[in-house]
Amino acid sequence: MRAVKNLLVLYTGGTIGMLETAEGLAPAGGFEARMREHLAQRSDAPQLQWTLREMNPLLDSANMQQANWLAMRDAIVEAVERNGHDGVLVLHGTDTLAYSAAALSFLLLGLPTPVLLTGSMLPAGAPDSDAWDNLIGALRLFESGLEEGVQLYFHGQLLHGCRASKLRSEAFDAFAALPRHRDGERAEATPAVLDYRQPRQPVKLAVLPVFPGLQAEHLRGLLDSGVQGLVLECYGSGTGPSDDQALLDALHDARQGGVMIVAISQCPIGSVVFDTYAAGSRLRDTGLVSGGGMTREAALGKLFGLLGAGLDVQAAEHWFALDLCGERA
Repeated sequence: MRAVKNLLVLYTGGTIGMLETAEGLAPAGGFEARMREHLAQRSDAPQLQWTLREMNPLLDSANMQQANWLAMRDAIVEAVERNGHDGVLVLHGTDTLAYSAAALSFLLLGLPTPVLLTGSMLPAGAPDSDAWDNLIGALRLFESGLEEGVQLYFHGQLLHGCRASKLRSEAFDAFAALPRHRDGERAEATPAVLDYRQPRQPVKLAVLPVFPGLQAEHLRGLLDSGVQGLVLECYGSGTGPSDDQALLDALHDARQGGVMIVAISQCPIGSVVFDTYAAGSRLRDTGLVSGGGMTREAALGKLFGLLGAGLDVQAAEHWFALDLCGERA
């Protein structure tokens, strides 16, 4: 762990840099000038060298797509490999901040550089905004030294990139890493195909919660839409309507047809242990892969990282069951 000397600030949009428009708050350019002006007025501002790059287009993070994750990944790799940056700070909207942190965790496996994501609940120009506290707090972390890997910083908390979730829609302490049970086996090494230098591609993914009344036709309609991977959010420790044979058949047929289906727990503090209940065992027997204590954000990001690397379902299932960067161990 060493202090960062040449930081890239990657501005993707989000509330932190928004300005008022006739339609309401919207992402706005020119954040570098505003940031430099503010830091120049702060006697306690960190004194590290930084360069800002604006992504195009700037986004309200509610509009985040896989293509934007890939663009961020490309910008970060270019910054490190070609431009000599030894740290990257990503300024991002809060709605999908945890999703992007998780996705980048799996897109940047092996990157020997710390990547930190932050944002704010109020625009930088708003009274009593949390924007500058979050931004300056992040800069101080780079100045003092950060470990390599992807992390999220918000309201004074440094959170693991693939364990964080947004829990509150208004409070400044919007993010947390809940103590979900994680006891997965660590992979001995990152496979070459998942190294951060390897190209990735978009993947058709979906997330579906189990709920009372879920029918086989609902599931088949989703699975028949061309999805390559599905995160199934089960009850409790990995249960669902196991007495519905049509639903079990739909899951089995999808797996036989090449769709990768992973199971996580709907509980904020929960994990999947299929063998606890017969209802869980029957779901497992259809071909579901346990996500253990992974969050929705981590499971979705990991599916994207594995299938987007071109792995077949069998190989992807193997690596999904192992811990790659702290998501399940």
